[in-house]
Amino acid sequence: MASHDQSFRAGEAKGQTEEKTNQMMSNIGDKAQAAKDKTAQAAHSAWDKTAQTAQAAKDKTQQAAQAAKDRSCETAQAAKDKTQQAAQTTKDRSSDTAQYTRDKAQNAAGATRDKASEMGQATRESAQSGKDNAGGFLQQTGEKVKGMAQGAADAVKQTFGMAPHEDEHEHEHYPTHPRRDI
Repeated sequence: MASHDQSFRAGEAKGQTEEKTNQMMSNIGDKAQAAKDKTAQAAHSAWDKTAQTAQAAKDKTQQAAQAAKDRSCETAQAAKDKTQQAAQTTKDRSSDTAQYTRDKAQNAAGATRDKASEMGQATRESAQSGKDNAGGFLQQTGEKVKGMAQGAADAVKQTFGMAPHEDEHEHEHYPTHPRRDI
């Protein structure tokens, strides 16, 4: 019987071993499922955290880009305003310079007109004075020439004996009039 008993015990031991193996397998399966669930949950949590981090980075990048865009627009507007202000200042200075130049030219033209008028008046006065002097000079010259011609005529008359005698000053004798003493 020993063999029957041994067989029984061997069967019992085998049954117990199988039972323990099944329990262990069940425990290992439960632990594996728990580990799997925990890993899936950790992966899902990591995925969510990665998505949140990515969204936060995206939002921060968009905010930085918007801030840079706003600063760029402000800088461009400031540059535009400054350029317009400089252009207006240049325009105003140019206008002032042009007005100053016009005023200066008008003043110079007025002074030139006045000077020309003064010179014209002086020229007219000088011409009138020259005319008056020339008239007097010509009259004097004419009288001198007339006197010289009379002297020459008297000299010719005396040479030809046609000169009047000193007692005949009342009548002038001309070559066409005969003398009375002849």
